[in-house]
Amino acid sequence: MTHLILIIVASYILGGIPFGLILGLLVKKIDIREYGSGNIGASNAWRILGPVWGGLTFLLDVLKGYAPVVVSHHFCGPGSPLPVFAGLAALLGHNFSPFLKFKGGKGAATSLGVAFGLSPLAGAIGFGVWLVVVAATHYISVGSVCAVIAGSFFIWWFNSKGIAYGVFALFAIVFTFVKHRSNFERLKAGTESKVKFGKSSEKPDETPPETN
Repeated sequence: MTHLILIIVASYILGGIPFGLILGLLVKKIDIREYGSGNIGASNAWRILGPVWGGLTFLLDVLKGYAPVVVSHHFCGPGSPLPVFAGLAALLGHNFSPFLKFKGGKGAATSLGVAFGLSPLAGAIGFGVWLVVVAATHYISVGSVCAVIAGSFFIWWFNSKGIAYGVFALFAIVFTFVKHRSNFERLKAGTESKVKFGKSSEKPDETPPETN
């Protein structure tokens, strides 16, 4: 039992590492929470730091959702809900980081990482949806929401519609909608920022943080 608790706690701590904030401080000596949307996630990192560092933030946020699920598989038997709980802990860590006074990001990239860990095919579908939607709309927020919905549904579907997977899917979808409320408001108002592919700036976007 002790090692199971340690896995959950470690998953939460790993999920709480604010890679976007860390990269901003290391690369451009800025706090990305003071620019753009004020968020620590890949979307704001892409906007403020450019596609290279924004892409790296995305990858790291995916990995911190993926790693706890994969590692937990080695400590449980078939059918155990531990990987699901580890994934949920990582997602909670990202959204309520212990390093940021329990504030954090919106969880889309970390949810995708959990999806890859629980079902690689579901993760691939979610990522494919994200690519298509973002390429078509240039809105990372729209792509993120669509990806979480698709990935979460197929996690549940590909795992024999298990209860634990269903709980995770429901949690991830509801949480994503709640965390993206401000994005929906900006989309409705026509003020949501669009991502510009292939464009990086030496200076951060000095737009003040959007109210979330």
